[in-house]
Amino acid sequence: MAMVRTRYAPSPTGFMHVGNLRTALYEYLVAKSQGGVFVLRIEDTDRERLVEGAEDVIYKTLQKVGMKHDEGPDMGGDYGPYVQSQRKELYRPYAEQLVREGKAYYCFCTKERLDSLHQEEGFGGYDRHCRDLPQEEVQRLLDAGTPYVIRQKVPLTGATTFEDSVFGAITIENKEIEDQVLLKADGYPTYNFANVIDDHLMNITHVVRGCEYLTSTPKYNLLYEAFGWEIPTYVHLPLIMGKNEDGSVSKLSKRHGSTSFEGLLEEGYLAPVITNYIALLGWCPKDNREIFTLEELVENFTIDRISKSPAVFDYDKLSWFNGEYIRAMEESEFLEHAMPYYREVFGEEEKPWEVLNSILKARITKFNEIPALLSFFREQPDYPVDFFVNKKSKTTLENSPKMLEASLEVLEQLPQWELNVIHDCLIELAAKLEVKNGTLLWPVRIAAAGTLVTPGGAMEILTLLGREEALRRLRAGLAKF
Repeated sequence: MAMVRTRYAPSPTGFMHVGNLRTALYEYLVAKSQGGVFVLRIEDTDRERLVEGAEDVIYKTLQKVGMKHDEGPDMGGDYGPYVQSQRKELYRPYAEQLVREGKAYYCFCTKERLDSLHQEEGFGGYDRHCRDLPQEEVQRLLDAGTPYVIRQKVPLTGATTFEDSVFGAITIENKEIEDQVLLKADGYPTYNFANVIDDHLMNITHVVRGCEYLTSTPKYNLLYEAFGWEIPTYVHLPLIMGKNEDGSVSKLSKRHGSTSFEGLLEEGYLAPVITNYIALLGWCPKDNREIFTLEELVENFTIDRISKSPAVFDYDKLSWFNGEYIRAMEESEFLEHAMPYYREVFGEEEKPWEVLNSILKARITKFNEIPALLSFFREQPDYPVDFFVNKKSKTTLENSPKMLEASLEVLEQLPQWELNVIHDCLIELAAKLEVKNGTLLWPVRIAAAGTLVTPGGAMEILTLLGREEALRRLRAGLAKF
């Protein structure tokens, strides 16, 4: 069997959409799960849509998710160049060959004429005006330097059938297929034509792409057949849908939320999480497992588990994945991710970070939630005295000041300001006062934080505040009475 070779061939026209990233991931998994080669090819023939810096986005995204290509513009390979604009001179001879063989033709229609066709009610494509021009007329126009494109001469009758690995046998009537442009007036190939030429020359064995290309595939196959080349294995992926406010679904778009890889990163989702989640948008593992590293995806991936049914991008599910990844992190990795957000709250001040890690790891689904959760450390809110009243903890406006007075008295005497020392001190105090722990700790926590809901309890908050600020806040809380 020939070695499996797949290619990811993005156009540098903007951000990396999650649909494009899923295509890249499945291309990668199809190749790597079978010991094959993953190729990166930049398709920049649509010059009007190119966006400056978009090529860098492609490289950075693949790097962040860990998909290393084996051949590409940045590293070369046996089938370069890997940028289509650098291969421009390759395509014309193939297009001219098809013209000579009667499988393509010169089209001299002006833009104005083509635009008028599209304005005609009910018309959906080119009317083949130049398909049967007499050879003398064609030569006259060529000699006069009339601008032209080269169009594929699609059969007018019959049908084209192809086999897809996911959707099975697909048949399209030839009369439904337009005589597509192969070579544009500026000499650049169209996306479809360049794809076929490059895939053949680069020995690509599997073409993986979205199911919106299903109806275009006969155009590709007619070209393969015209040249007498072997047709690759097609793997068309299901649509990615988004949830609408009314509960219905429609094709994923910006109205559903961030749809680009960079946008999701900015929202606080981790790169491995995004990769893991989009792998499951259309692919079902043999068991009910959901958490995979990229290496584990390679080990478990098979084409026959790709679904035909549309997949729904669920942001709540993505957040759940993110939380699971965070909880599974080693302490050092968690601290590395959390530190930029800790610095937002505490500046360059050093804190017992392990205490913060212990109270946040199980609570957050994204690291960017940290500043809001810890905002009371930076600036204590102005809170009402009613916050000290809590039925469950049996605290009232009468006993809360007594709890604060007693706490201040013992905390001021502590030789060390550490979590275990503060903990033991306050637990002993509650026993001495013959009250439940909550009756003592609720007023202490409220005075220390100034808010009803906090990550961590009174001891952790006191520890993180530091002796001076913690005692100042407790005295200010007592003063409210």
